[in-house]
Amino acid sequence: MALNCMVVDDDKMSRLVIKKFIDKTDSLVLTHDLDNTQEASDILLGESANDVDVVFLDIEMPGMSGLDLVKSLQHAYNVILVTSKKEYAIEAFEDAVADYLVKPVEYERFMKAVNKVKENLEKEKLLAEQEDHIYVKSDGKLFRLSYDNILFVEALADYVIFNTASGKKHIVHHTMKGIEKRLPESIFSRVHRSYIINRDKIDKIEDLQVHIGEKTFSIGASYKESLMEKFNLL
Repeated sequence: MALNCMVVDDDKMSRLVIKKFIDKTDSLVLTHDLDNTQEASDILLGESANDVDVVFLDIEMPGMSGLDLVKSLQHAYNVILVTSKKEYAIEAFEDAVADYLVKPVEYERFMKAVNKVKENLEKEKLLAEQEDHIYVKSDGKLFRLSYDNILFVEALADYVIFNTASGKKHIVHHTMKGIEKRLPESIFSRVHRSYIINRDKIDKIEDLQVHIGEKTFSIGASYKESLMEKFNLL
């Protein structure tokens, strides 16, 4: 699966270098090309954050610096900092960035950082598959939700709602992209931009619609193929 990339740098030539590296790499797709941190912040803190997997971010930017942007984010993103100065490295890693590239960036070093992000994502998936539950923070409390109790997850602006078989709903400040990464692919599937469903709870699929109890979900065109691959069809 290709990773969607955001590039944030006020230096046009520096952005061009990273963009060329992304175009050169089959597993990467450029989705956001920005020259300021405010626009990046609006995207990463909004609904469009679902579209971002990796952020290539300059540190020294007018207004909000790259490090200030990282500190302001409410969820963990795979941020690769790109800067002309090495002295920010310690502070950067304290903020748990994925990697730190010093300009001028060479493609070999760029790919080393990208592979580190891929390894982190694979570890997250492996951990999710080994568990049978997830903890969610809702109303200032931590709730342990077994995978079997989760019917579906739906998007609500900057929040997601866990709908459970027991009837309770848990509203969590998070992105769908982030939740999708935390839930095991062996059980859960994204069927729409706004919905992740528990495949074990499906009653039927008809006319590109998934039925779970009285709830019906339209299958988005971009999710149809990956969803159908998960079923043992006769």
